[in-house]
Amino acid sequence: MDTFNQLLHGFWIAATPVNLLWSLLGVTLGTAIGVLPGIGPSATIALLLPLTFQGDPISAFILFGGIYYGAMYGGSTTSILLNMPGESTSLMTAIDGYQMARKGRAAAALATAAIGSFVAGTIATIALTFVAPVIVSFALKFGPAEYFMLAVLAFSTTTALVGRSITRGLASLAIGILAGFVGLDLQTGQARMTFGAMELLDGFSLSTISVGLFAVGEVFHLALHPQPEEHSTTQPISGKIGMTREDLSRSWRPWLRGTFIGFPLGALPAGGGEIPTFISYFVEKTFSRRRHEFGHGAIEGVAGPEAANNASTAGVLLPLLTLGLPTSATAAIMLSALQGYGLKPGPFLLQDQPDLVWSFVASLLIGNFFLLVLNLPLARVWARMLTIPQPPLLAAILVLSTISTYAISQSAFDLVVLYAFGVLGYFMRRLDFPQTPLIVGMILGPMAEQQFRRAMAISQGDLGVFVSHSLSLSLLIMALLALFGPPMVRILHPFARQTFEKIGTAA
Repeated sequence: MDTFNQLLHGFWIAATPVNLLWSLLGVTLGTAIGVLPGIGPSATIALLLPLTFQGDPISAFILFGGIYYGAMYGGSTTSILLNMPGESTSLMTAIDGYQMARKGRAAAALATAAIGSFVAGTIATIALTFVAPVIVSFALKFGPAEYFMLAVLAFSTTTALVGRSITRGLASLAIGILAGFVGLDLQTGQARMTFGAMELLDGFSLSTISVGLFAVGEVFHLALHPQPEEHSTTQPISGKIGMTREDLSRSWRPWLRGTFIGFPLGALPAGGGEIPTFISYFVEKTFSRRRHEFGHGAIEGVAGPEAANNASTAGVLLPLLTLGLPTSATAAIMLSALQGYGLKPGPFLLQDQPDLVWSFVASLLIGNFFLLVLNLPLARVWARMLTIPQPPLLAAILVLSTISTYAISQSAFDLVVLYAFGVLGYFMRRLDFPQTPLIVGMILGPMAEQQFRRAMAISQGDLGVFVSHSLSLSLLIMALLALFGPPMVRILHPFARQTFEKIGTAA
């Protein structure tokens, strides 16, 4: 009951006129960002970080939550109308959504995406509300060894599951950890890797690196390697946005299944939103009596993945708010925002900053309602945004990135860092290096070092402290499985298939 009362208090804060405006602005901006291909919520929040540090953190996080939820929905519009996913999480939506639009059913596809997003987002956010305190009570039992192993687990899962190469993921992680070590050693007070630059004594600014890596790097990449204007024809929206009784009958089960797939998978380290949408699509195809329609305009192929996508968004926020672990690029940027406000992420966040956490959770429910009210009647408006020329849009992002970064520190050195990491972000995209491990390494690297030192001090230098407790040992095993499990499966798969073939032949 205490959780329910805290949520009501969060609604009291989030429902003030100012915060309602921030939420409305967030979901509107987020939807627009999701509609525009190539510009994601992580780059947008990174871009706004320097501008929000001067304000109220509660309002800022209400804005960020609205952007995150809005962008997850916005990607479905381009997937359905243009067959061009605005977000990677909308890839599966494009398969049947665009085919529905080609058959003149764009209105029904957009409606099932909007309503499914609302249903899944609401259920998942309520689950977040009641699961978060349970995880916090469990996390309070962690000691230095457990926290170090938790960071190792985040490192391994982020490296293994984000991107297509573990080697590239490890390289990106190493760069991030090294960047996090720059500055004064918190325990000895000695300068590390500053190369005599006084500006680096406080280390790199997370907001500057985030803006450079995601926003500036993306601008460089899109400017030097522009995408085709339109690789398919934009489909018109005919009729009123809505669903027939048959559409509802075919959609409500996929909405629920997508929700229960998306939330737990999104909460896993590096779970993100892509994997739940893939699983949801194939689950719907497996259970459907109309399998022949999949790939040709099955409404279940839109309803399930869209529900899984939005439910996973709430799932991603669960480890962020309870353990201080980012499991996606956007979560990593939001974690850096917490640190930028001087707040300590982790299980004590709910105790130390209850107004921030519960008003943020309440704003997600409010923003979810705003999304439903806005996106059904404004679908045609979002479709027209696809005609915005890319060059002026990229120029505006670059100018805003420069101004927002300089406005915080008024230091030309930060602009050098901004564009240096922008160039790095460009080459990482070109060479297929994931950016998320870099941010995770920079954020969690110093914390892992500090907890490792504390564990060593408590155990008087005995490394066995990391395997002598069941919890830390379990986290270590999970980290090793995440890192070495996928390669071992790929290696053993051909041998297992041959073995089963031989058994079948013998039988």
